Amino acid sequence: MKKLVLLVFALFFAVLANAQEKKEVVFRTEPAMDCQHCVNKIKDNVRFEKGVKAINPDLKTQCVTIQYDSNKTDVEKLQKAFQKIGYKAIVVEPKNNEAVKKNNGEQQSSTER
Repeated sequence: MKKLVLLVFALFFAVLANAQEKKEVVFRTEPAMDCQHCVNKIKDNVRFEKGVKAINPDLKTQCVTIQYDSNKTDVEKLQKAFQKIGYKAIVVEPKNNEAVKKNNGEQQSSTER
C-alpha cells in the first residue's frame, strides 16, 4: 500500500513539474535573413535564452517560430535577445499552446492594420 501511495505522489509531482505554460510566437526579422549564416546565427544564439523550448528559423518564409515557456520568458524578452545579435524581431503571429501548429509556408493575413 505504501508503494502505491508513493507512486501516486511521484506521478502527481511529475505532472506538476511538466505543467509549463508553453506558447508560440512567429517573428519576422529586420534585416531579413538572406542566407544560411543568418539562420544559424539566430538559431545558435536565441535558443539559449531562458525559457526557449524550440526555435525554427525558416529562410524560405523569412520567419522565426519560437516555442517558449511563458513562466520563464515573454515576447519582449525574446525580442531583446534578437537585438543582442543585431536583429529587430517583429511579431507576425502570436499563438497559444492549444493552437500550436507548424509553419507550413502559407502566408496568413492579419486582421490588424
